[in-house]
Amino acid sequence: MSFDDWILALHVLSAFAFVGGIVLFWVLIVASRSIDTAADTIRIQPIAKVGGRAVMVGATGTLVLGIWLALSYGGYDVWDAWIIAAVVLWFAASGVGARTGTEYTKAFDKARELESAGRMGSDGELLALNRTSRGAALHAASSLFLLLLIVDMIWKPGA
Repeated sequence: MSFDDWILALHVLSAFAFVGGIVLFWVLIVASRSIDTAADTIRIQPIAKVGGRAVMVGATGTLVLGIWLALSYGGYDVWDAWIIAAVVLWFAASGVGARTGTEYTKAFDKARELESAGRMGSDGELLALNRTSRGAALHAASSLFLLLLIVDMIWKPGA
């Protein structure tokens, strides 16, 4: 195997990490819709951190290694339309994904606030934060951008 083959394998592995993190967040979004206590909300935070790390490592790896491949692989150039589209979609997915994280962090902050106040029972405001429609819509948009990015990378329109 050549060095470029290894970079391609790592690029694809990074894409799997990126997608895996996004899927994990969908599972957490669905699971947290019925959570209304501080303890249960805090309990899912370490899982969310794993998803966040997977997305960060995967997103960084796909971008850096993808640009590396565009520069080193014969037949592709960084200014090819499908590569520019991929980079734009990557920035859109990452930017909207960061805003999604901000929305769901509000629930974790509220849960810690409730826990420090000794209020461990059900809380309507916490339930509303866990059910944030804005957060779900942002995550759906981020997922759509990622899906379009994958489609672009597989079929390479215009290549």
